[in-house]
Amino acid sequence: MPRTRAKSPPRFTRDAERLIALALGLNASGSVTEDRYWEGAMAELAAKLLGNGNDAPIDAALDHLYTNNLGAYDTLIELVENESESIAVTQAEQPFQALLLAAPAVAWSKYSIPSGPIGKDDADALSVQLQAHVLAAGARCVVVPYLQSIDQLPRHFSELRKLTARLADAAITGEAPRIDFSRLPETANLLADTRFVVACAVVPRGAPMFRWQEDASGHAGRAHSLEQWIAQARPTLAKLLPGCVFECLLPDAYYVNCRESDRRVRPFGVRAAVAFLEAALSVKAKDLRAIVAGFGDDRIDEYRISFTLPGDDDVAHGVVWPLYGREDENARPGPLEELVAQLNECGVVDVKKLTATFSPEYCEDCGAPLFASPEGEIVHAELPEEADTHAAHFH
Repeated sequence: MPRTRAKSPPRFTRDAERLIALALGLNASGSVTEDRYWEGAMAELAAKLLGNGNDAPIDAALDHLYTNNLGAYDTLIELVENESESIAVTQAEQPFQALLLAAPAVAWSKYSIPSGPIGKDDADALSVQLQAHVLAAGARCVVVPYLQSIDQLPRHFSELRKLTARLADAAITGEAPRIDFSRLPETANLLADTRFVVACAVVPRGAPMFRWQEDASGHAGRAHSLEQWIAQARPTLAKLLPGCVFECLLPDAYYVNCRESDRRVRPFGVRAAVAFLEAALSVKAKDLRAIVAGFGDDRIDEYRISFTLPGDDDVAHGVVWPLYGREDENARPGPLEELVAQLNECGVVDVKKLTATFSPEYCEDCGAPLFASPEGEIVHAELPEEADTHAAHFH
């Protein structure tokens, strides 16, 4: 009988091995002085790889650390994200610091949620509001004249760094950024989704970037900036999102706001699904049954919510509630309690929670996630034939 061969460990490039070693060193560091050494070496290597468009060693290092050392993973991804969204620029011998910003609007609608070009007047208006209420007095900024979905944002760290550099130059010179929008992928037609206004802010090196840094007002200053942004920028965003219910997030660094918008869109997805089923199937929310099941390989990475009709075990519709970062299942209230509370708030009172953890499966034909039936069978969500699924377009 042949002997089973042990699975060989993954082979890393020298750069990937170096990144792993640096991240482990930083995670184990015992002082700020030591931190700065590891951070400097890691930033130098990451910047070189990103500048060359070489994401592979970074991705390999992150994949390895995610499995083997979450603390080191956090230190590496935080640094790589910073090197992608924040760069130093020199113009006419004057040093500047640039930061890529995202201003998300989390939306849901019975109509399709728009994306596409932002007119010059609206882009200028958003730029004015950014400078007046969010950015420090000496900041310059440029707004990308396109309302983008998550599918249309750069997918790789190196792509984002190139975008940051291009927008930083435009912000300093005052010229319109040259970006080809014709090759952007189509936006997925979801009931709830996020739309992003992307901008880049530039300040002299060492100067404050945000308004709340100028007087060290901290959280209070951020709250005031958000209030002003909602009051002044919301009318412009409302023109770009007709027929949508939406929530504005405070414009902030690109990656932190991408993650925050992912979290904030989850309740919107549940609300939109319940409203959609009420309209399409002529039922009341209290008559729907929700089945909540955890999905993941080694741990629960997301919950999938199946909806069934009274007296019917067929899954009519489904919603994914992903987990992010270190959301603690043992905390109270945890993500599961938050999810169930959102269902109850929408009027769904019959909620069944399955105890098993399922492997995340997708339809081989359409790529849609599969959901758990009340009996724990993984199935495709299918609306009944009598459902009114007429796709409405407001704009």
